[in-house]
Amino acid sequence: MSCNDLVLMMVQIKINVKTDNTSHLISMSHCHPILKYTSHDSFATSLVSVCSQFSRGVYAIFGFYDKKSVNTITSFCGTLHVSFITPSFPLDGTHQFIIQMRPDIKGPLLSLIEYYKWDKFAYLYDSDRGLTTLQVVLDTAAERKWQVTAINVGNLKDERKDEAYRSLFQDLENKKERRVILDCEQDKVRDIMEQVITIGRHVKGYHYIIANLGFVDGDLSKIQYGGANVSGFQIVDFDDPLVSKFDQRWEEHSRMPTHRHYTSALTYDSVQVMTEAFRYLHKQRIDIARKGNNGDCLANPAVPWAQGVEIERALKQVRVDGLTGNIQFDQHGKRVNYSVNIMELKNNGPVKIGYWNEVDKMAVTKSDVFPNDTTGMENKTVIVTTILEAPYVMLKKNADLFLDNERYEGYCVDLAAEIAKHCGFKYQLKIVGDGKYGARDAETKIWNGMVGELVYGKADIAVAPLTITLVREEVIDFSKPFMSLGISIMIKKPQKSKPGVFSFLDPLAYEIWMCIVFAYIGVSVVLFLVSRFSPYEWHTEEYEDGQIQTNESTNEFGIFNSLWFSLGAFMRQGCDISPRSLSGRIVGGVWWFFTLIIISSYTANLAAFLTVERMVSPIESAEDLAKQTEISYGTLDSGSTKEFFRRSKIALFDKMWTYMRSAEPSVFVKTTAEGVLRVRKSKGKYAYLLESTMNEYIEQRKPCDTMKVGGNLDSKGYGIATPKGSSLRTPVNLAVLKLSEQGVLDKLKNKWWYDKGECGAKDSGSKEKTSALSLSNVAGVFYILVGGLGLAMLVALIEFCYKSRAEAKRMKVTFTDAMRSKARLSITGSTGENGRVMTPEFPKAVHAVPYVRPGMGMNVSLTDLS
Repeated sequence: MSCNDLVLMMVQIKINVKTDNTSHLISMSHCHPILKYTSHDSFATSLVSVCSQFSRGVYAIFGFYDKKSVNTITSFCGTLHVSFITPSFPLDGTHQFIIQMRPDIKGPLLSLIEYYKWDKFAYLYDSDRGLTTLQVVLDTAAERKWQVTAINVGNLKDERKDEAYRSLFQDLENKKERRVILDCEQDKVRDIMEQVITIGRHVKGYHYIIANLGFVDGDLSKIQYGGANVSGFQIVDFDDPLVSKFDQRWEEHSRMPTHRHYTSALTYDSVQVMTEAFRYLHKQRIDIARKGNNGDCLANPAVPWAQGVEIERALKQVRVDGLTGNIQFDQHGKRVNYSVNIMELKNNGPVKIGYWNEVDKMAVTKSDVFPNDTTGMENKTVIVTTILEAPYVMLKKNADLFLDNERYEGYCVDLAAEIAKHCGFKYQLKIVGDGKYGARDAETKIWNGMVGELVYGKADIAVAPLTITLVREEVIDFSKPFMSLGISIMIKKPQKSKPGVFSFLDPLAYEIWMCIVFAYIGVSVVLFLVSRFSPYEWHTEEYEDGQIQTNESTNEFGIFNSLWFSLGAFMRQGCDISPRSLSGRIVGGVWWFFTLIIISSYTANLAAFLTVERMVSPIESAEDLAKQTEISYGTLDSGSTKEFFRRSKIALFDKMWTYMRSAEPSVFVKTTAEGVLRVRKSKGKYAYLLESTMNEYIEQRKPCDTMKVGGNLDSKGYGIATPKGSSLRTPVNLAVLKLSEQGVLDKLKNKWWYDKGECGAKDSGSKEKTSALSLSNVAGVFYILVGGLGLAMLVALIEFCYKSRAEAKRMKVTFTDAMRSKARLSITGSTGENGRVMTPEFPKAVHAVPYVRPGMGMNVSLTDLS
């Protein structure tokens, strides 16, 4: 362990202990670091050192091992059940209680050899780092018939190493070995490369692969201009925000420079792992304190620590982001799900050309524009990553007849052409392989989609509907937004409600209709009562002979006439009687005023209700979605919309995220097209949450059966993305601003959203549709008319039969004869010959002459004079 690593570890422990001891999770316990610098020169020294630390009650030991001490340490830890966290070289096989912080380099190295198509090379290794990588390379070489010259450079004495290195490379030159792998630590690599420069083996035609995880740790400035190809691997990403934050904390707690060896970063991460494991154990209330003789390395036989297995399990379960990326272990304590950057030495310094991980293996980009390139961009071929998403990027109908960029059309295709014209570079459109926008896997910490293309060097720029978010801004750069939008709700467009038979009743609520009926009955009853009690409504009849019948008074407002008067006034038709008394006229006046207001209001609303076909939406906002369970809702499985709900602290959106995360079957979809199809096939039982711009576009596409409801849930923008530090960032940003000021962006949106719309503008043709009524609008009126006519005929028949029966009894004739006589009178108007109108004889009865009142209609009555 170097002094630099030791100091770094001490600073990190102090920082973590200070922070963790104040945490509420471990408020009742304290981490106490015990530091001791030991050189393991012999078995006894190693044993005494480790046993000394164990006897002091430590719950885990951090340290380094080499080929001399590794067996002692692994045996000791396995016997006493104490975990040993180490950044040293990975071990083969399974070693219990050994937590290996350094990722295995065998996979990246073999992938890089295959990428360069090497079949003959020299392999220089340091035996102090172990022979596991060498063994894998030799086994692979035997399978694939590679010619490998393996040379151990770890046993060279210091006083003769420079001469030995020069002699070694001279021998390789004689054998035409110009491809060399250096499996050494960075200090030994530096010594070797100095001798390579001395003998002129750093020129064009030579290729070196540095097989450690700290490509940028050493000083390669002397060799970068020689012309030789130099490649390697880098585990620490200095563009990572976490690394930048650590630099700030380092400066606060140390006066030393911030330059670090990658083993220093592994040391930092080791302490992070121990801290997280301790926090987990305390949270689970697991007592890790050793009491009595629970764990004694001096006992015979040695007594293992009872809690050692629990601590080992906790350490292996740790998942945390560190300076070396995602930290995660398998059941054997080895790093998994890690990512290593592939580096090359260019004229402008070390440059990341790709990455390696366990999922994608090796991915290398061959772009002419590098993030740190300082040359101009004219005539550069820029890789533009994008995604097939209408109307942004679409394949032309006859795409097979075209090549390259000509195969595509859409908003972003036109935008990319405009930006390339303003920036002066050539470009090639490349559709993202996984069809995703870009999100970071929670377990592997690897970016996918277009963001991953930029992060891992597969593309130089992303021109797509890529939302500007904080998590993305941490790993890539965005231009100014070229389009503003927000999350919106898409539902299946509800069917237009067909007017009911009695839709003419809709202008007034049913409660109002009921109140009108009761008001009508109430007014009629009041009118009847005031007419009965008011003397001015009673009058006598005058007969033809002028005699006055003083004992016979009449009142026109019986209960039926009162009902008829109220009905006539309500229907705005009137009748042949009117109140005479002041009280009756007051009743009539207020009733007329009431009907005036009601009928006017009804008429004003009737036209709108009969002519406008309305759509009743089941939801109108996000609140409506959240408070119901009948309609499910979801988002794109990988994108900013899902990330918005996952990170939101607003109660409403958090509630929606809880539902979406636990819904079965899953409410998330892989593509926007799948989400739209699910909306259309769900019969109104699924709502899709997506960007408002896409929602508006799909609403204008056939079969025109989706619609946007409610307002936007948030406000954000689409931006053009570039890798961190890319020289394209500034010119692209200026191009976007210029296009916005010139109105080009608005023209492009109108072109692809509305000019090419298939459903027409909203509410277009509404005037033509609402100018004419259909039969269904007024069918209820006809039903009432027919029903009224039928009812009248039925009542007339009942009256006919009733009167015929009464006449039969009075005339003492049969009911049939009476009906026949009444029927003849009803049909012909005559019961005698020659069409004369005859009336039945009424004994002791005469026809009375009606009395005509001034200003009144004729009132005819029959008076019995017998």
